[in-house]
Amino acid sequence: MDQDRIQLFEDQPIRTAWDAEAEEWYFSIVDVIRVLTDSQSPTAYWRKLKQRLKEEGNETVTNCHALKLRAQDGKHRMTDVADTAQLLRLIQSVPSKKAEPFKLWLAEVGKERIEETIDPELAIERALKTYAKKGYDADWINQRLLTIRARKELTDQWKAHGVSEGKEYALLTDEVTKAWAGMSTRQYKNLKSLKKENLRDNMSTLELALNMLAEATTTELTKVQNPQGFTENRHVAHEGGTVAGNARKDIEARTGKSVITSENAKQLNAVVTGMLENVTREMPDGQ
Repeated sequence: MDQDRIQLFEDQPIRTAWDAEAEEWYFSIVDVIRVLTDSQSPTAYWRKLKQRLKEEGNETVTNCHALKLRAQDGKHRMTDVADTAQLLRLIQSVPSKKAEPFKLWLAEVGKERIEETIDPELAIERALKTYAKKGYDADWINQRLLTIRARKELTDQWKAHGVSEGKEYALLTDEVTKAWAGMSTRQYKNLKSLKKENLRDNMSTLELALNMLAEATTTELTKVQNPQGFTENRHVAHEGGTVAGNARKDIEARTGKSVITSENAKQLNAVVTGMLENVTREMPDGQ
C-alpha cells in the first residue's frame, strides 16, 4: 500500500491509499463525508450511517475495510476506507447537494452501458470523442482502436482455449508484455508514472504498434498451436511477445534509440500539441 497520499476535492483534503497489486485507490470515508456534508463531526455521522446501512442489509458497508492512515496529529490510525465502486454506492446514501453530480453521473453511465449493449457502435463513437477531447491526434486514435480490436480477438482465443478471465488473463498479458517490452506490465506502468491508468492509453504510436503486433501474433499462434489451459497458453503468449520483441530490438538497433518511452499520455500529447502550434505559426497567412 502506498499510503499518506492526499487527494483534493473542492480544495479539501481526502486521505487515500494506493494498492499497487490490485491497482485500486482507497479513500477515507470520514474525509469524503466531511466534504459532502460539511459536518463538524464526520466520524459520528459515518457511525450512524454505517449502523443504518447495516440494519438495511447493505453489503457495501460489510465489504468496506480499514487501513492505517495518517491523522492530523501525524500518527497512523485505523480508518474506514472504500474503493471507488464502494464509495460511489455510499455517496448515494448521503443527502447532499454535492453528491448529486455523482448520482447523475452514475445514472448516465448506466444508461450508456445499456445503449452500448444494444448498439456496440455507440461505444466506439464515445471512445473516439473521449480520446479526441483528451488531446490525442487522429492517427493515434485510429491506432488505438485497432489495438482494442486486436486485444478482443486475443481474449476470445484465450477464452476458447481454456483460460479463465481475470487473473489468468492478467498473467498472460504480463507474459506478452515482458516478452516484447522487456519488462512486466507493472514495471512498464511505473516507468510512465502511472497508477490505475490504462497502459495502452499512455503509449506512443510505435509502442502501440508493437504491442498490437505481440497480441495479434499470439492470437495467430494460438489458433495454429491450439494450446489448452493456462500453462500451454503461457508458452504461446511468450512466443507471440518474442516476435514483437525481436522487432523492437531491430528498430532500436537501426534508430539508435529506445522504443520504450517513459513519457505518458499527458507528456506525449503536449509534444504533439507543441509541434502543431509551431507548424501553424510557420505557415504563411491564408493557409
